[in-house]
Amino acid sequence: MKTVADILRSKHHTSIFSVSPTTTVLEAAILMADKGIGALTVMENGQLVGIVTERDYVRRVAALERSAYATNIEEIMTSNLFVVGPRDSNQYCMQLMTEKNLRHLPVVENGQLIGLLSIRDLVRDITSEQESLIEHLQQYIRGA
Repeated sequence: MKTVADILRSKHHTSIFSVSPTTTVLEAAILMADKGIGALTVMENGQLVGIVTERDYVRRVAALERSAYATNIEEIMTSNLFVVGPRDSNQYCMQLMTEKNLRHLPVVENGQLIGLLSIRDLVRDITSEQESLIEHLQQYIRGA
């Protein structure tokens, strides 16, 4: 079973993009679009204070007809965060994401943000694990 640290090492893109609580929603939306990502961590004085996602924008800005120019991230971000550590398993992360309806999990070690996992990262990892197991079983059956 792979750990979060294993998954982070295998990611193609390891950059963590962040904004401050006072960043406007428009600036954050532009950053997400430019980087092709669906979430940004929210950092203040070097500490993780929240996360903001495309879903937050749709549900808390667009659907309520608020201004993306006049709304700050702190008004729409999720600050009650679920986080994981580098030693947690991919299965634990998948369970947490499923139960809490999450698409992104910040990875924290010793109080510091070290990564961000997406549901896509976990699905890719679990699929790879299953493909490897199937290949191993097929070789076993063939007597190879």
